[in-house]
Amino acid sequence: MKLSVLTVPLQGIPADQAFSYLHSLGVEQVELGTGGYTVDCHVGVADCLSDESKLHALQDLLAKNELTISALSCHGNPVHPDKATADGFHQVFVDTCRLAQKLGVETVVTFSGCPGDGPDSKRPNWVTCAWPNDYGEILDWQWNEVLIPYWKQAAEIARSYGVKKIAFEMHPGFCVYNPRTLLRLRKAVGDIIGANFDPSHLIWQGMDPVAAIRELEGAIYHFHAKDTRIDPYNCAKNGVLDTQSFTNLSGRSWIFRTVGYGTDTKNWKDMLSALRMAGYDGAISIEHEDGLMSPREGLEKAVSFLKDLLIREGTGAMWWS
Repeated sequence: MKLSVLTVPLQGIPADQAFSYLHSLGVEQVELGTGGYTVDCHVGVADCLSDESKLHALQDLLAKNELTISALSCHGNPVHPDKATADGFHQVFVDTCRLAQKLGVETVVTFSGCPGDGPDSKRPNWVTCAWPNDYGEILDWQWNEVLIPYWKQAAEIARSYGVKKIAFEMHPGFCVYNPRTLLRLRKAVGDIIGANFDPSHLIWQGMDPVAAIRELEGAIYHFHAKDTRIDPYNCAKNGVLDTQSFTNLSGRSWIFRTVGYGTDTKNWKDMLSALRMAGYDGAISIEHEDGLMSPREGLEKAVSFLKDLLIREGTGAMWWS
C-alpha cells in the first residue's frame, strides 16, 4: 500500500509548492483532480493535452518530489438530465482519459451519475425507497435507458485511451452508492468498472466498511481515506438522511472527519487488513473534507495517523525461517 493525497484541498497553493509540501510529509502518490466536481487545480488538463512541454513540466515536477500518480479524478454527472450539463461532464471524462494515456495512468475516479425521472426531466432524481411503485419505474428507466447504455459507451472510450479501471465513488445522490449497485453496473458493463472505496459515505448509511470490502473483493480499484462522525443525539432524533448544510456542524446527524476522528484506530486497522485480504494493495488516498480542521491540519493529522497503519509488505516466508 502507498500513501496518497487527493490534492484538491491544496487548490490555493501552486503545484510546485503543493507537491513539495506533500513530499515533505512522506506522501508517496498524488490523486489529481482534472475537472468536474473535482477541480483541475494542479494539472492544467487543456494545456497538458495541447502542449507537450506543459505535460513534461508536470511529469518533471512530480519526479522532482518523488511522487507518482495514483489516479486522475473527474467526479461528475455525465448522465445529468440537462444535456449541456451532461455533455460538459462527459467531455471532462474523455479529456481525463486522454490525459491518463499520456501520463501512463490506468485508473480514473468518478461518480456513476444520476439521471432524472424520465426523458423530460430537468434535475437528477435519486430514488431511496421502493414504494409507491413510481420509484421502481424510475429506477428501471434510469438504469436500462440511460445509465447502462452510457457507461457501456464510456467504457469503450476509456479502453481506447488505455484506461483499465474506472473507479466509481459510491456516493449517495448517484445511482451507484453501495456495493449492490456497484456490482450491478459492473456486471452490465464489464470489469473495467470497479469501486473507489470511500468508507465515509458508507458509514453514515449504516454499512460496515469491512463487510463492504469483503463484498467487493476483486472490484476495488482505488481507496479514499476519509472518515465520518455520526452524532448519536441528532441521529436518534432525525435519522441519517440529512439535507442540512455541511456548515451546520452541530446540527447535522453526521459530518465528514479526518481519519481517526470519526471511527477509531481499530476500525481503520480492520479496513486496511480487509483490503489486503480482498487483494487490494494500491493507494490509500487521503481526501480532506473535515469542517472542523484546516486542510493543512487535516492532511497532516491523516498522514501521521495512517503512516503506521498501512500494510507495506505482503505475505510470504516468516522472517525467522
